[in-house]
Parts: sequence; structure tokens; C-alpha cells
Amino acid sequence: MTDDTTLVIFGGTGDLAARLLLPALAELVDREPERSVRLIGTGRGELTDAAWRAQVRKAFGDERSDAVAALAKSTVYRQADPTVGTDITRLLREIDGRTVLYFAVPPQVTQRACEQLTPEDLGDDTLLVLEKPFGTDAASAAELNAVLRSLVPEERIFRVDHFLGQSTVLNILGLRFANRLFEPIWSADHIESVVIRYDESLALEDRAGYYDGTGALVDMIQSHLLQVMAVVAMEAPATLGETDLRDATAAVLRATALWDDNAVRSARRARYTAGRIEGEEVPAYTDEPGVDPSRRTETLAEATFEVRTARWSGVPITLRSGKAIGRPRREIVLTFRPVRHLPGGFTGAAPGSRLRFSLGPDAMSLELNVNGGEDPLALERRSVEASLGAGSLRAYAEVLAGVLDGDAALSVRGDAAEQCWRILQPVLDTWRRGDVPLDEYAAGSDGPEGWPELP
Repeated sequence: MTDDTTLVIFGGTGDLAARLLLPALAELVDREPERSVRLIGTGRGELTDAAWRAQVRKAFGDERSDAVAALAKSTVYRQADPTVGTDITRLLREIDGRTVLYFAVPPQVTQRACEQLTPEDLGDDTLLVLEKPFGTDAASAAELNAVLRSLVPEERIFRVDHFLGQSTVLNILGLRFANRLFEPIWSADHIESVVIRYDESLALEDRAGYYDGTGALVDMIQSHLLQVMAVVAMEAPATLGETDLRDATAAVLRATALWDDNAVRSARRARYTAGRIEGEEVPAYTDEPGVDPSRRTETLAEATFEVRTARWSGVPITLRSGKAIGRPRREIVLTFRPVRHLPGGFTGAAPGSRLRFSLGPDAMSLELNVNGGEDPLALERRSVEASLGAGSLRAYAEVLAGVLDGDAALSVRGDAAEQCWRILQPVLDTWRRGDVPLDEYAAGSDGPEGWPELP
């Protein structure tokens, strides 16, 4: 953050700004009160400065430092339609100094807005910030990137993925690269499978306007989990700086393909029916307000991939995310291969060790085979656990800090965004053709019966 940064939020009155963006900004200013940032909120509707400031104070929360309170008091609102070029240029004319244009709006609106701009409209230090998904398919992502790069250089484009700011995802870097115990064995020679899942108990939660046109595959796997996979599977970068880190993750995505190159057998989808979660009745997805059942939108998606490099070839990497799951699990699981030879005399099984990273609460566990109980040669499973802490900043604040500091290390580079669409396009095509059934599962269950059990 610099002293002369103006943060403009297009869609400032929306849900994203209220739930995530504004609280993250308050957290940053509270931690670094000496840093100042001017905040301008925009929206299509009429709103007084006083009404906007009330919304900002509510989003900031009750316990505010003097610096945060001052920011809430000084912020202003401007009525503006980002798809109307004259609205944006009029707004930009009243800003001096470094400017961050944060598009907290759907991707189609972002693209139309950027198409109205010219490089002359933007200063030499203007940053463009976009929310996922980046485009709606591989072609539209490439088109959007071309528009953005015609306005500003790549290093001034920030494609936000708050999963890259998750402290547990960042903890993987330290565990893997700073420990000789793990660094030499982080490969197909020793790892049998990888699972990254983000199952949540939340159902639709009044998000039909966005979610019903997106679904679990795009909302989570395309937008987030492929990026997490790239962090898990990347080669050691020379540094953790923006260029080296993003080069390493982009190389993983370029080498990623569906398992066995088969979009029908390597991906599954399902949709929740009526059920109960934590004692509350949950209606079927198709009965949720705003849902169009004919879209056949999935609320649970699972796909298996292979990173075709010398390090990972032959290792199935499964990504899964679903809504209305009874036992939500948000974790990264690496299952190691069993030992090649177990001396005779031991009793019991000796499956491969398993390393788990929990994505909230942030924790790590290592499941091992040990002996020495009542029967000294009987093998038993034991788990060594460690809390990883919550990190100094929540994920959204971590990513926003990078934006305001001009550090793109935790944002998605343009080529990586296109690769994610390229990887999943065969799945999207087969699902649209109806080649893969849309299974069902009751809200509050663990998913459809008959799906392979994940570790």
C-alpha cells in the first residue's frame, strides 16, 4: 500500500464487496494504520455518500481502529455504469496518483467495461483487478486477456484468486522446500495419489443469479483448485518472487491433462436433492429460488488429472468440490506408496503414509504405521498432528495486500487462466452434450452412492 493509492470498487454495493473485499481492506488498514488509501465505491444505482459510508462501516465491523474509522468517514460514492465508457473516464478524471480499479462484477461486465477504455484513459500506474471466473471458456479468456493487455502490461493486471492467499496453501511451500524429509520424496516415485477437495455444508445461499449459470466445476475446480494443485505440484522456483513463482505454477498447468485423456470416465457430476443439514431442512437445488432446472447445473463436481512431467507422470490427482455436503472436508491429501518390502513377523496392514493439510482450521497431520502396543509386532495407524496457525491475514486480505502493494505473486497470470479453461474444456463439452449422467445426492449426505471413496 502507498500513501497516494485510490481504490475504486466497481460493484461496491454488491455482496462480494460487503462480505469479503471491504472487511479485507479494514483488516489491512487496521494492521498498518500508517498506510493510507482513498476509497471510492461505485454502482449503477443512486446512493448518497452518507448511505454508502453506512454500508462501509457495517462491512468494516464494530471494532475499528482510528485509521479504519477515518477511511470509512472519508470514502465517497459515485454512480457509474462500468460498461459506459464516459462514466469511467469521468470518474478517472477526478483521481490523482496511483489508481486501483477493482472490478467486483461478473466477468461479462468486466470485459465490456475494459473494452470501453483506452490506454490514454489510464495512468502509467493504474492497476486492473478482476474477480473470477476469468472468461466463460478458453476462447473468451483469451479474448479478455487480449483486451486487458492492450490497456496495461501484464504486471499491472491482477486476477484475484483468494485461495492462493490461504495460509495453508502457502504453508505447503515451507513444508516441502525447507525440509529434507519431504523435498526428495515429493514425486511419483514415492507419492501414489493426490486429492484436493473443498466440500462445504452451505447450500445455494441465495446465489442462484451467479451459481446457476456456473456450477461447481467452474466455480471451484476451474477457478480455484487447479491453482492449488499447481502450487502442490510445481518444481522448486529460484525465488518466491512474482516471476519465478508464477512461472513454476504455469508450467504445471501447461503439463496437466485429464486422466487417460478421457472426459467421460475421468469426471463426475451430481446435484443435491432435499435433505437436512445440522437439523435444518434444505430444499432440493432445483427448488431453490432463481434456479432453472433445465440448465442441469451441478452442485458437486469431481475430476481426475495427470501432470505429465518427469516428477508426476502416473500419479492421479483428483479435485473435488460440492455444496450441501453433510461432512464438509476442505483439505489436500497426499498418499504415499507402501514400503516395497515388509519384514515377516509383523501383523496387520501397512498402507502408505498419508499427509493431510486442512484448509480451515489450518492444520497438518501425518498418518504413519507404528508398532509397540500390547503386541509389539502388531502394526497400528497413528497420526502426528500440528496446528499451522491462522496466519497474520485472512486469505482475501493477503491477496488484497498484494494488489495494493503492486505484488502479483498471489494473483493468476493470464496464460495460467487460459490453461485452466483448456484443461477443463473437454469436460464442459461432454457435460453439455449429456455424455455424463447428472447424479443426485441428498443434502446432508457425503455425495452420491457408488462414487469411488476418496482418502
